[in-house]
Amino acid sequence: MVDYLFVAIGLVGLFLGGDALVRGAVGIARRLAMPPLLIGLTVVGFGTSMPELLVSVQAALSGSPALAIGNIVGSNIGNILLIIGLSALVWPITVSGASLRRDAACMIGAALVLVPLFWMGWIGRPAGVVLLAVLAAYLVISYRGAQGAPSETTGPAAPMWRSLLWLTVGFVALLAGARFLVDGSVNIARSFGVSEAFIGLTIVAIGTSLPELATSLIAALKRHSEIAIGNIVGSNIFNILGILGLTAIIAPIPVEPRFLTFDLPVMIGVTLLFTTLLLMRPAIGRGVGAALLAGYAAYVVSAQ
Repeated sequence: MVDYLFVAIGLVGLFLGGDALVRGAVGIARRLAMPPLLIGLTVVGFGTSMPELLVSVQAALSGSPALAIGNIVGSNIGNILLIIGLSALVWPITVSGASLRRDAACMIGAALVLVPLFWMGWIGRPAGVVLLAVLAAYLVISYRGAQGAPSETTGPAAPMWRSLLWLTVGFVALLAGARFLVDGSVNIARSFGVSEAFIGLTIVAIGTSLPELATSLIAALKRHSEIAIGNIVGSNIFNILGILGLTAIIAPIPVEPRFLTFDLPVMIGVTLLFTTLLLMRPAIGRGVGAALLAGYAAYVVSAQ
């Protein structure tokens, strides 16, 4: 009974946190006259990936490398198929932003760099350092590219302290909500005899992606498509370069063969599909959203 209560508390925390995070992110974008896409890629995208970081590091330290890898790969798949799918069903997502082509290319590059790492069967500290260095370079390039770019929002800007307060409250609520939901969901799943590998790829991956889900859904409802897209692109980049890199530095990670032969190809495939949608279509509509959700359901069934 306690586990179900944790799930309920987690859902409430995620909803309230997502709303606060979007308010803060939009406020900061207006105050700094920065494109909301950049705010979504960095502050929102990286911030909502904190649950993945906490879970992956804890899993690696506790001797559960499959859970750490599954969490990252499964989260990236869920971010695209589940979160973009649901967000597009709520409201069609308008695709815009001058830096989108560069950011989408970085997202694909981050996914492809996992091929040689997974093929070697081991992600050690040197690889972790390289991943973090690439992330740092990406952040510098993104910031420089955004300087002088016009803001895509209109309306009066809230005081900076108020936006930062909303942002902080949103992060805290999202992290707490994700923790409650993941703990409750994992305990419920284990009580039904579900394997740890499946838990990492699906339940934990979905649970740690719930901040992204809450934030993107609320951004879609508020018609801030640039926040919704930037949140997912930034999160997928950070999951690989930042979370996997930092986790490997803390505790080198062995990679099970199934990730190279099945889950990684799926992740690369959906990343290429998402990039094609971003670059070739003016909007991601409800029909595409439904197709993405169907694809995620098929992945969950086949991942068992």
